[in-house]
Amino acid sequence: MQARPRLSIVIPAYNEEARILGSLEAAEAYLLRTGEDVEILVVDDGSRDGTAGAVESFAQKRPRDAPVSIRLLRNGRNRGKGYSVKYGVLMSRGDLILISDADFSTPIDELRRLRPTVVDEGYAIAIGSRGLKESRVEIHQAAWREMMGRGFNALVRLLTGLPFRDTQCGFKLVRRQEVLPLFRAARVERFAWDVGILYLARKAGRRVREVPVLWRNAAGTKVNALVDPLDMLKDIVRIVLRDRLGRYGRLGGLQAGGDART
Repeated sequence: MQARPRLSIVIPAYNEEARILGSLEAAEAYLLRTGEDVEILVVDDGSRDGTAGAVESFAQKRPRDAPVSIRLLRNGRNRGKGYSVKYGVLMSRGDLILISDADFSTPIDELRRLRPTVVDEGYAIAIGSRGLKESRVEIHQAAWREMMGRGFNALVRLLTGLPFRDTQCGFKLVRRQEVLPLFRAARVERFAWDVGILYLARKAGRRVREVPVLWRNAAGTKVNALVDPLDMLKDIVRIVLRDRLGRYGRLGGLQAGGDART
């Protein structure tokens, strides 16, 4: 049996055949240079293309004792990004878990910016951010998408009281033991999953820091600009209502009411 890896990387994937191999190759090349044991978990969310086959083929070419291992998890049908991330986190074995979008719009080597926050400073969660003064956005989204993103963030801050400038950047590093109770309690299955976890982190007193990262927009977003923003807003309202109705209870044995810290 392989030793427990220090780091797990969870990548939710839906119809990512065109770019998943490039992402895995880039991640593997970087991780091999670090010299540590890492597992990459690709969670196929009911893709209708060759995503799963491409990942399986890539994984089979690696020796069993390779320092970077690849695991394919399948949802069976399309369940949503939040469901896929939750499944991957709960199945991971590393002490640290990096959650990344399949396109690596934030390059894998930005991990070095998040890691000290969790490893050295003791935060439970470090979230990559495009919204801080020190953030570097080299390739922008269309102006109307950026405007929608700012509007969504304003609503998140208003409805939840979370202080973060960017909850949706697909690059987050977490300490496994501190976030497992949060993911077990999480109910958001689609794109607003980040808000749900950060909301629960504050409730459980987990420390969260927003960290500026490099980000380059990649074509091929799965977010439907006409439908998904409204669904995300509904999910945020549900998160707050569940809390007020006492549906989350105590998280990980910690007293509720702690603050997320920036």
